[in-house]
Amino acid sequence: MTNAETDVAVLKAKRQELIKRLKDIEADYKRGLSADSEEQATELENAEVLDAIARSVSAMLEEIDKRIAEIDE
Repeated sequence: MTNAETDVAVLKAKRQELIKRLKDIEADYKRGLSADSEEQATELENAEVLDAIARSVSAMLEEIDKRIAEIDE
């Protein structure tokens, strides 16, 4: 395996990890909010954090896709 092939394999593995993380975040959102108002407050705070993480992961996925495309050229 060449260095380029190794790099692409590593990037693709990282990409899969990030996709799983996004799916986990989506699943958390789909669960909805608790009936308990105090718990809802915590869940809403957590939702803000999850949203920031999701944006970061999406940006990382774009960068990985760009790097893979550059290597494949």
